[in-house]
Order: sequence, then C-alpha cells, then structure tokens
Amino acid sequence: MRNDSDFQLRLDRAGLLLSDFNDALERLREALARPEDAFIRDACIKRFEFCFELAWKSIQSIARLEGQDCVTPRAAFSLAWQAHWVEDEGLWLDVLDARNKTAHTYREQTAKEVYSSLPSSLPAFEQLLRNLQLRIRSL
Repeated sequence: MRNDSDFQLRLDRAGLLLSDFNDALERLREALARPEDAFIRDACIKRFEFCFELAWKSIQSIARLEGQDCVTPRAAFSLAWQAHWVEDEGLWLDVLDARNKTAHTYREQTAKEVYSSLPSSLPAFEQLLRNLQLRIRSL
C-alpha cells in the first residue's frame, strides 16, 4: 500500500528538481549565447555541470516514484534510455564523460574541448526535461 503523503512529498521534490533543472538550462542557454572568452567558457562549463547534476537527480527522483532506483549518473541515464526519456544513450555517456573531465581536472585544452561540445548537448537536456515533465504529470 502506498503512503499518499510520502508519495506527495516525493512528487513535490521531483517537481522542484525539474523546476531547478529548467532554470539551470535557461542559464546555460544564456551563457552559451555570449561571445567566448575564458570567463564565459568557464561559466558555461559550470552551468553545464549544474544541468548535468540536476538532470540525473531528476531522473533518480522520478524513478524512485516509480519504484526503481539508480544511485549513479550512469545508472540514471541508462534507466532514462530504457524508459525512452532520452533517445541516444551514447550521447548521454558522452555528456557524462564531459562532466567527469570538467569536475575532476582542469586543463585549458580540456575546457576548450568540452565548451565546444556544449551547444550539441542542449537539445538532449531539453528533450530530457520535456519528457520528465510529461512523466511527472502522469503520476
């Protein structure tokens, strides 16, 4: 038997994560629209990291509402692919790799490479957000 008040709390938390994800994605879009320099590049990478964290934690939160769990980003994106919340699992593994590169080391060349890949990750983040918003509405 489902505890409705607990479910509602978890549903509210998932909704807050999605709202934060939406806001972070908008900030990333804004930063990417500016001309590149070292400051903007670093700001974009940080905003990308925020989007990444909110993306996988949103997946985790909604998965838990459905009785599943994923305790790592890799497991979350695999689950999202299996649930058809994302279309290209390989792309998300590339996004994970880019996030790991930026979160664990700082090298100028790596930063430039990751920055140049960020515009191509926007549609994937946007699709995931839309699909998770649809999913949460159906719960």
